[in-house]
Amino acid sequence: MVDRLVTIMARLRDPVTGCDWDTVQTFETIAPYTIEEAHEVADAIARGDMGDLKDELGDLLLQVVFHARIAEEAGHFAFPDVVTAISDKMERRHPHIFGDDATGGPHLWEQIKAEERGAKGAASALDGVALGLPALMRAEKLQKRAGRVGFDWPDASGARAKIDEEIAEVEAAETDEHRAEEIGDLLFAVVNWARKHSVDPEAALRAANAKFERRFRAMEDAAGDAFAGLDLDAKEALWLAAKATEAQ
Repeated sequence: MVDRLVTIMARLRDPVTGCDWDTVQTFETIAPYTIEEAHEVADAIARGDMGDLKDELGDLLLQVVFHARIAEEAGHFAFPDVVTAISDKMERRHPHIFGDDATGGPHLWEQIKAEERGAKGAASALDGVALGLPALMRAEKLQKRAGRVGFDWPDASGARAKIDEEIAEVEAAETDEHRAEEIGDLLFAVVNWARKHSVDPEAALRAANAKFERRFRAMEDAAGDAFAGLDLDAKEALWLAAKATEAQ
């Protein structure tokens, strides 16, 4: 069935009879859509909408086929090579399932990944952390990699103290550029503190976004057309009412 999708993409990319939009796309122009589709998969999961999840997984699969087609046209690799590569990787990283090492297990995953990075010539413990990841997720992965080679706070207290230090540096900043830099450091420190509490910062912020949106919409519904004209005290009262309703 995947062959059908691969064939459809080949027709869409045909330089003579294909779609005008599809034929001019590149890895770079398609990459943002790939990231967007991955987030839409996560959103469908968060909402528990299996119909949407089926559709979004299809959209994400289309992105893989699209990239593979562009690569095939350039003579790099084709979709079957992608399938072979991931199949080989999964078998290689699960020697306790597909190999002879019965003593292995999930704990070997990171060790095997590190060995693979070394075989590719990785010079740093941070090599391989994708630049295209959401910033909070990438910060967490960078911190975890640094922690594996001993550069980490021993407990949450060090990470918490770093937040206070960074807040002070934000307040002391004298230029917009310096303030932006220090706020970046503050966010990085908050990610570290979340990690020390075994909290996924990306998921936590996503949940906070959803909570804010839910409560703000409740405020709008309660006030109706008058909402925009209310003063801040009145809007704060609506916010507290929305929080109280959720608590019930």
